[in-house]
Amino acid sequence: MIVIKSVNLETVSGVTSKLARHTFPEFAFAGKSNVGKSTLINGLMNRKSYARTSSQPGKTQTINYYNINDRFYLVDLPGYGYAAAAAPEVKMQWGRMIENFLKESPTLQEVFLLLDMRHEPSDNDIMMFDWILQAGFDPVIIATKSDKVAKSRLEKQKALLLDSLKKGSTVLKKDPSAGANIRLVAYSAMDQSGRDRIYSILDNSLRKK
Repeated sequence: MIVIKSVNLETVSGVTSKLARHTFPEFAFAGKSNVGKSTLINGLMNRKSYARTSSQPGKTQTINYYNINDRFYLVDLPGYGYAAAAAPEVKMQWGRMIENFLKESPTLQEVFLLLDMRHEPSDNDIMMFDWILQAGFDPVIIATKSDKVAKSRLEKQKALLLDSLKKGSTVLKKDPSAGANIRLVAYSAMDQSGRDRIYSILDNSLRKK
């Protein structure tokens, strides 16, 4: 199991920057602005506030690369849904930046897509899901805020999330065999349930390198 020994925000890429190129494996985290992405990354890094969290959606407007143990990177992608004040052309730039990263990063190993377990996936969630599939990855779905769902409903909610994603996906409509290895992890920031399974996914991928 992964043990976090060192964390360093090593690289930050914006819309006017070239994408960073690393030799260590990368694991990317995508999700809309209020889904708890920075909170999850802090939980994985065993840090309370290293990845910035905010009550203002769309705060993360850069790709942030966290060097973990000088062995791999956790990559925080800009939250989509975006801040309401952002100009349309800026939103388009963020979208292109995310899409280019997914398609062009040579060391990207896994992409984690965060969804709020309580709600049906939005159009933006389904668009990101399709971008991940088009880039050749089977996303790991992280269903956040699982503590806010009754335990008796957890399995039903997980099934509903996956079913909604698959039904809305234009990629899967063209090729139903795509995404055959999609995994889903229920995660709670309150008690860190689900974190060990995410660590296991990271560890298994690193062992293949």
